[in-house]
Amino acid sequence: MKVNHLQIEIDGIDKEILRNLMEDARKPILQIANKLGISGAAIHQRLKKLEQAGVISGSKYVVDNKVLGYKTMAFIGIYLDKASNNTETVKELKKIPEVLECHYTTGNWSILTKIICRDNEHLMQLLNNKIQRINGVSRTETYISLEQQIERQIQL
Repeated sequence: MKVNHLQIEIDGIDKEILRNLMEDARKPILQIANKLGISGAAIHQRLKKLEQAGVISGSKYVVDNKVLGYKTMAFIGIYLDKASNNTETVKELKKIPEVLECHYTTGNWSILTKIICRDNEHLMQLLNNKIQRINGVSRTETYISLEQQIERQIQL
């Protein structure tokens, strides 16, 4: 691994380690090591360096929202009265557990959020009683996702 103008370049072994762990974060390190023909200690060292360089951070389990009863996914474009309201608005959005992502954007909206709801009624309640009541929000534009067709990370 080498740093080039604040960009990290990783070698083929690092890529192969990452591919294996991106496929299954619970894959045993020794299984990856045997596959690559290197020691488990070498894998651990490389992972530590990748983590220190900020290439990777932690691991997580993925929860199936639909199994938990959250069947409606929506994207909400938020228009602000003033761009200076952004920080305070994001602070309030963080208090809403259904908000999964929040992006400061160019274009029509100031903020684009991704939210998950039980159904359309739950979505309406969130919009009317929480999001649109945040000080500085002038209006919202909502797009309901009918089906997520691609979900992936960058390919190595």
